[in-house]
Formats: sequence, structure tokens, C-alpha cells
Amino acid sequence: EVAMMKFISDTVKYPKVASEMGIQGIVYVQFVVNKDGSISDVNAIRGPDESLECAAEIAIAAMPRWNPAICDGKAYRVRYTLPITFRLY
Repeated sequence: EVAMMKFISDTVKYPKVASEMGIQGIVYVQFVVNKDGSISDVNAIRGPDESLECAAEIAIAAMPRWNPAICDGKAYRVRYTLPITFRLY
């Protein structure tokens, strides 16, 4: 989890438009971790601004493969929802 959050903080690019307008907040992104660990079906489901939602989707889609969910030795697809906070300092 720590490595994932570091990857996201290193990868997310704050949109210039949102920064100039002072827009900040939390974007909730849903995505699927497939049986092979790849990420798919990335979709921002809620956020304060479309530009922040797009930036969050791009960062999640760029994530490296995960370890897939395993139950009884079999890999499964799993849907996750992840909050990404955009804050101006």
C-alpha cells in the first residue's frame, strides 16, 4: 500500500487549469485488477472537477501490475475504489 501511494504521488500531475482555479479535493477512482495483475476499466466515479478526474485516471492506468487476488490457489478479478487527494499547498 505504501509503494502504491508513493507511485501515485510521483505519477499524478496536477492539472494547470485546476491549479490556476484553486480547485482541490478527492477523486474516487474505480478500477479492476485482472487475473494477471494488469489494471483495466479505470473510471473516476466522483471528483470536484473533470480535469482532476482525468489526471487521477491517467495515474491509475499507468500503475504497474499488481499481485492478483488469490483464493484456493486460483486468481480472480477484483474491483477496487481508491481515493486520490488533490491539495494545493
